[in-house]
Amino acid sequence: MAVMFVYATAGDADEAFRIGRAVVEARLAACANILPGMRSIYWWEGRVQDSTEAVLVLKTTEALLEALVERVKALHSYDCPCIEALPVVGGHPAFLDWVVQETQGSPAGETDGLLDGG
Repeated sequence: MAVMFVYATAGDADEAFRIGRAVVEARLAACANILPGMRSIYWWEGRVQDSTEAVLVLKTTEALLEALVERVKALHSYDCPCIEALPVVGGHPAFLDWVVQETQGSPAGETDGLLDGG
Protein backbone atom coordinates (compact mmCIF):
# COMPACT_ATOMS: atom_id res chain seq x y z
CA MET A 1 0.00 0.00 0.00
CA ALA A 2 1.36 3.42 -0.98
CA VAL A 3 2.33 5.79 1.84
CA MET A 4 1.69 9.52 1.42
CA PHE A 5 3.42 12.54 2.97
CA VAL A 6 0.85 15.32 3.49
CA TYR A 7 1.97 18.92 4.01
CA ALA A 8 -0.54 21.41 5.37
CA THR A 9 -0.40 24.81 7.00
CA ALA A 10 -2.53 26.12 9.87
CA GLY A 11 -3.11 29.52 11.42
CA ASP A 12 -1.11 28.60 14.52
CA ALA A 13 0.25 25.64 16.47
CA ASP A 14 -2.99 25.21 18.43
CA GLU A 15 -5.02 24.79 15.26
CA ALA A 16 -2.41 22.41 13.82
CA PHE A 17 -2.53 20.38 17.05
CA ARG A 18 -6.34 20.21 17.02
CA ILE A 19 -6.41 19.05 13.39
CA GLY A 20 -3.48 16.65 13.82
CA ARG A 21 -4.99 15.07 16.93
CA ALA A 22 -8.38 14.62 15.24
CA VAL A 23 -7.03 12.89 12.13
CA VAL A 24 -4.67 10.64 14.10
CA GLU A 25 -7.48 9.64 16.50
CA ALA A 26 -9.67 8.86 13.48
CA ARG A 27 -6.79 6.78 12.02
CA LEU A 28 -6.79 8.87 8.88
CA ALA A 29 -3.10 9.50 9.62
CA ALA A 30 -0.59 7.43 11.57
CA CYS A 31 1.33 10.48 12.73
CA ALA A 32 1.15 14.27 12.82
CA ASN A 33 4.18 16.54 13.18
CA ILE A 34 3.71 20.19 14.07
CA LEU A 35 6.30 22.84 13.29
CA PRO A 36 5.21 26.13 14.89
CA GLY A 37 6.33 29.59 13.93
CA MET A 38 6.64 29.36 10.15
CA ARG A 39 6.55 32.69 8.33
CA SER A 40 4.60 32.72 5.07
CA ILE A 41 4.54 35.22 2.22
CA TYR A 42 1.81 34.63 -0.35
CA TRP A 43 -0.79 36.21 -2.62
CA TRP A 44 -4.35 36.32 -1.20
CA GLU A 45 -7.27 38.47 -2.32
CA GLY A 46 -5.12 40.53 -4.69
CA ARG A 47 -2.42 41.45 -2.18
CA VAL A 48 0.86 40.01 -0.98
CA GLN A 49 0.33 38.75 2.57
CA ASP A 50 2.90 38.15 5.33
CA SER A 51 1.81 36.00 8.26
CA THR A 52 2.94 33.51 10.86
CA GLU A 53 1.56 29.98 10.53
CA ALA A 54 2.33 26.45 11.66
CA VAL A 55 3.25 23.49 9.47
CA LEU A 56 1.36 20.24 9.89
CA VAL A 57 2.94 17.13 8.36
CA LEU A 58 0.81 13.99 8.22
CA LYS A 59 1.69 10.43 7.25
CA THR A 60 -1.11 8.40 5.69
CA THR A 61 -1.87 5.96 2.88
CA GLU A 62 -3.03 6.65 -0.64
CA ALA A 63 -6.32 4.88 0.13
CA LEU A 64 -7.08 7.33 2.96
CA LEU A 65 -5.83 10.49 1.28
CA GLU A 66 -9.19 11.79 0.03
CA ALA A 67 -10.88 11.25 3.42
CA LEU A 68 -7.93 12.87 5.19
CA VAL A 69 -8.04 15.95 2.95
CA GLU A 70 -11.79 16.32 3.47
CA ARG A 71 -11.44 16.04 7.26
CA VAL A 72 -8.59 18.58 7.39
CA LYS A 73 -10.66 21.00 5.26
CA ALA A 74 -13.68 20.54 7.57
CA LEU A 75 -11.60 21.27 10.69
CA HIS A 76 -9.61 24.15 9.22
CA SER A 77 -10.25 27.86 9.81
CA TYR A 78 -9.00 28.96 6.36
CA ASP A 79 -11.28 29.39 3.33
CA CYS A 80 -8.68 27.68 1.15
CA PRO A 81 -6.21 25.72 3.31
CA CYS A 82 -2.91 24.52 1.91
CA ILE A 83 -3.06 20.71 1.82
CA GLU A 84 -0.58 18.99 -0.48
CA ALA A 85 0.24 15.32 -0.80
CA LEU A 86 3.41 13.71 -2.04
CA PRO A 87 3.88 9.99 -2.62
CA VAL A 88 6.61 8.43 -0.52
CA VAL A 89 8.92 6.67 -2.96
CA GLY A 90 11.30 5.18 -0.40
CA GLY A 91 12.33 5.13 3.21
CA HIS A 92 12.75 2.86 6.19
CA PRO A 93 10.54 -0.17 5.38
CA ALA A 94 9.61 -0.79 9.02
CA PHE A 95 8.38 2.81 9.40
CA LEU A 96 6.39 2.66 6.16
CA ASP A 97 4.82 -0.62 7.33
CA TRP A 98 3.96 1.08 10.64
CA VAL A 99 2.13 3.89 8.81
CA VAL A 100 0.02 1.33 6.96
CA GLN A 101 -0.66 -0.70 10.11
CA GLU A 102 -1.66 2.30 12.24
CA THR A 103 -4.09 3.64 9.66
CA GLN A 104 -5.94 0.31 9.46
CA GLY A 105 -7.03 0.06 13.11
CA SER A 106 -10.19 1.30 14.80
CA PRO A 107 -10.44 5.00 15.63
CA ALA A 108 -9.43 5.96 19.18
CA GLY A 109 -12.16 5.23 21.69
CA GLU A 110 -13.70 2.44 19.62
CA THR A 111 -13.26 -1.20 20.57
CA ASP A 112 -13.88 -4.42 18.73
CA GLY A 113 -16.35 -5.63 21.35
CA LEU A 114 -13.94 -7.98 23.08
CA LEU A 115 -13.42 -7.71 26.81
CA ASP A 116 -10.35 -9.02 28.63
CA GLY A 117 -8.95 -10.48 25.43
CA GLY A 118 -11.82 -12.96 25.19
